[in-house]
Amino acid sequence: MSIAQGVRPKRSGSGHHGPRPSPVRPAFWVLAALALLLVLVLSSLLIGTGSSSPRDAWNYLAGDPAARADARLRLAVVGVRLPRTLAAVLVGACLGTAGCLLQAATRNPLAETGLLGVNSGAAFAVVLGLTFFGASSSAALLVWALVGGMAASAVVLLLAASGRTAGSPLRLVLAGSALGATFHGLTSYVLLGTQSTFDTYRYWTIGSLAGVRTSELAPLLPLATVGLLAALCCARPLAALGLGDDGARSLGHHPGRIRLAVAGSVSLLVGCAVAVAGPIAFLGLLAPFAARVLTTGARMAAQLVLSALIAADVMILADVLARIVIRPWETPVSVLLAFVGGPLLVWIARSSRLSTAGASA
Repeated sequence: MSIAQGVRPKRSGSGHHGPRPSPVRPAFWVLAALALLLVLVLSSLLIGTGSSSPRDAWNYLAGDPAARADARLRLAVVGVRLPRTLAAVLVGACLGTAGCLLQAATRNPLAETGLLGVNSGAAFAVVLGLTFFGASSSAALLVWALVGGMAASAVVLLLAASGRTAGSPLRLVLAGSALGATFHGLTSYVLLGTQSTFDTYRYWTIGSLAGVRTSELAPLLPLATVGLLAALCCARPLAALGLGDDGARSLGHHPGRIRLAVAGSVSLLVGCAVAVAGPIAFLGLLAPFAARVLTTGARMAAQLVLSALIAADVMILADVLARIVIRPWETPVSVLLAFVGGPLLVWIARSSRLSTAGASA
């Protein structure tokens, strides 16, 4: 047998790690998620509770004079469905981006956005506002939730920034978990003494987009924009952090400062999301995992953008389903996400890809 016959050429990508991803692939998934988002936004404007059919809503959006003259149809599309759609995009983008940041900074693919105690701080502030300050409107609850979430995150950052291990992943997680447990206990104590506020708090904490108004979203848009821009600015340092703390230091980065900056951005994003929709579970965990699976080896910035788009897609889809699953009543969005997120979380935990699903550089 000749040498030419005995030696077979090595196939490209046949090594242990498999073929390297094409640089076009992340862009394809981002465009696909964006196209799906546009379709879901249109579906959210067309589908809803009430007597307005999708055809009537389409005629209104198309500029039909008869449809535009219908005050009830205008209220359904512009006054109810449009704010919910914008809120779903805002909440999804914030939670998806925050989850991706947090998982990359802690190098833990199971890290979720409630780790920094923002949800618990927002819940405690809402209970205080309901009980002692007479807050009853949705706008007032939004303000209290935002202030409480940001105050909780500030305390966590102060605790994590002290000591010789300032900014370490373990210190961030421990500080957030301890503060979250403390706020949860205080919330339960206040609710036990004032049962009159329990019904309002129960409706807020279950997580829903019902009743959201455009005027309530406007003050949060600048804060969410700052948080998203800060997340993009953290992309390059996080990529260096993916090489390990020593690798990041060799490239001129300070791991503790990177994690503290990430924690600040996460707190701002999660605070905005919790203020709008209440605590939403699983979304900040599942969207980043899906983004990493689809864009293995891609840059951190691509993962951040795709995480935000996937989370926004899932949030809008869940909100549309919440309106039609048990018509004429409505299912809270968080309940639908829990039905989907629970089994998926079990599958992720049992998946052989879990060990390779960490944030890549």
